[in-house]
Amino acid sequence: IIADGIISAVKTVDLNVPLVVRLEGTNVKKGKKLLEQSGLPIITADDLGDAAEKIVKAVTEAADVHTG
Repeated sequence: IIADGIISAVKTVDLNVPLVVRLEGTNVKKGKKLLEQSGLPIITADDLGDAAEKIVKAVTEAADVHTG
């Protein structure tokens, strides 16, 4: 349910930057799969440390693309 809500929200606001999401709960694997298969700029993380690493990587890669 939470993954579906995130997907819907990202589509509604026309998000054009990566979003890092950490899910936890009973159906976490199913939720991560939905997010990963959505085709949207959503990156899943296992914990807050993983999330921090992934967002730094995404920002760095985006900066490299823009600066050439």
